[in-house]
Amino acid sequence: MARFKYAGRDRKGKRQGTVNAGSKREAMVKLKEEGIRVIEMTEIPETLMTKDISLGNPVKLQHFVIYLRQFSTLIKAGVTVVEATAILAVQTDSKALKKALLDVEQELREGNPLSDAVAKHKKIFTPMFINMVKAGEVSGNLDETLDRLAEHFEKQHYTKQKIVSALAYPTVVGIIAIAVVIFLLVAVVPTFVTMFADLGGQLPAITRFVLAASGFMQSFWWLVAIFIIAIVVFITYLKSNSQSKYYLDYMLLRMPIFGNLLQKAALARMMRTLSSLFSSSVPILQAMAIVEKVVENEVLARVIRESRDSLEKGRSMTEPMQKHWAFPPLVTQMIAIGEETGALDAMLSKIAEFYEKEVETGTDRLKSLIEPLMIVVLAGLVGTIVTAIMVPMFDMFNQFQQHNQ
Repeated sequence: MARFKYAGRDRKGKRQGTVNAGSKREAMVKLKEEGIRVIEMTEIPETLMTKDISLGNPVKLQHFVIYLRQFSTLIKAGVTVVEATAILAVQTDSKALKKALLDVEQELREGNPLSDAVAKHKKIFTPMFINMVKAGEVSGNLDETLDRLAEHFEKQHYTKQKIVSALAYPTVVGIIAIAVVIFLLVAVVPTFVTMFADLGGQLPAITRFVLAASGFMQSFWWLVAIFIIAIVVFITYLKSNSQSKYYLDYMLLRMPIFGNLLQKAALARMMRTLSSLFSSSVPILQAMAIVEKVVENEVLARVIRESRDSLEKGRSMTEPMQKHWAFPPLVTQMIAIGEETGALDAMLSKIAEFYEKEVETGTDRLKSLIEPLMIVVLAGLVGTIVTAIMVPMFDMFNQFQQHNQ
């Protein structure tokens, strides 16, 4: 959909602004229907700054959470959906969200419901968001639905930030460690090669190893670069294929230390999403189909698919979960109680809260363990290289003293 800048007149006088349409003719018709006589119109060219080149969701979760909270507040204050969308399109800092909201505003002015308007921007608005909005429109509780969505995405954002913060420190220290080691091997160690060669004799094993590593880095640095690029490409391929992504997610969940944290975070997101959908009166089978798409873990997604099949056959949704190691007894037992008592949404919410707290305490504990460990690793790597250089130098100094005596 193209964007056009126009200047014209209506009953109140001069008007200017922008309009989104499939063509210039369509834009003229839209403005005419709004009572605007167009004097001048030009298409706004799409640049690299405005063009959506994102492979995933182009809107940051933080921006989306702010949009939802503001949207909910405006609707509660009595502002119409159209006007609220127009206001938020101007206020948002996200260019991708701004562009989508301008399109949504145009759809709303044409009389289309909000759920249909946002459904045309599935890269930004998730199936969960679309279906909950649709349920809110049907029930007449759109403001409550938006509140629920805002709370859901706020908790999702908080959980995600906790995991990112836990992984950020070891990642940064790891990158620094690699950079320091490469610098020492490429720039520092080679300056001692001639000196060690003049010494003659047998160098210590640690020195020979460091010199060999330095020689390899200088001669075959391109091979190291190709290896890193190959790993990135391989992981990207694994994530793009359903079958290979299953094995990648399986390995991540089974990974020592981090795997348990990722499992809890995935369960928290899954349960929070299901709870939000049930609370908005989305049918259970439809809700599970949505969760299967948004859970972002192929191992859990397959179990959800099996649970949905179990429900369709008239059995309990917990049967497939009870057979899988990724779902602890706490989860399956509480879901089973929720099914029996008719309070499934409340039980799912309690499970989500439990695992959200587990993720929070787990990330704090992990950070306290990893920080000193990474310092020891960095010191060990640098210390090994320094030791490899200093040992032959001490030997040379001792030989020099003995020679003078």
